[in-house]
Amino acid sequence: MVKRLAPTRGNLVKLQKSMAQAQNGHDLLEQKRQVLMMELVKHIDVAKIVQKDVPKVFENAYGTLQKANISLGIDTVEDIARSVPIADGLVVRLRSVMGVEIPEIDELSLTVRPSYSFHGSTSAMDDAYVSVHKALLLILQLAMVETSVYRLAVQIRKTHRRVNALEKVVIPQNKSEAAFIEDVLEEGDREDFVRMKIAKGNRESKDSAA
Repeated sequence: MVKRLAPTRGNLVKLQKSMAQAQNGHDLLEQKRQVLMMELVKHIDVAKIVQKDVPKVFENAYGTLQKANISLGIDTVEDIARSVPIADGLVVRLRSVMGVEIPEIDELSLTVRPSYSFHGSTSAMDDAYVSVHKALLLILQLAMVETSVYRLAVQIRKTHRRVNALEKVVIPQNKSEAAFIEDVLEEGDREDFVRMKIAKGNRESKDSAA
């Protein structure tokens, strides 16, 4: 059984303030949810495009790598691969969307210059190098967009739960409690009015008798 507040005007004022704050919070959270949903839809659209490109880009990368292995031999290709420096120029920035940190990667150039010597290599190796670079860029883009989708989805779920809690529990309970107190106070006012009328009638009767 829910314990009710004492039906006083002070508690009614407190409930009215609480309801106003809860409604304001509900409206802000609903706006936040809508903004996050728009951002999520945008990232999902990008994710679909990137995922659609994945099979084609990876198929091409593996195909060119196989040709390089046939042209130069697996051991030679592995030696060349080990000579390629680690890519450490990646810059990831965080953009805040309603408190959700969305990763953004600085645009990387599709143009690459082989870091290995042309002596002892073939055009097949160059094609493989370029194709793998494109696959790497696609992986980075996919990781960025999927991370964004995940973070947005988690925050939307949390926001949705808070909106529901306010909409279906907190606000209705406050309204019910306020209505109960208002009814009790109105009943008390009516009883006071009746008592005053009776007291006034008694005084008038006494004055008339005197």
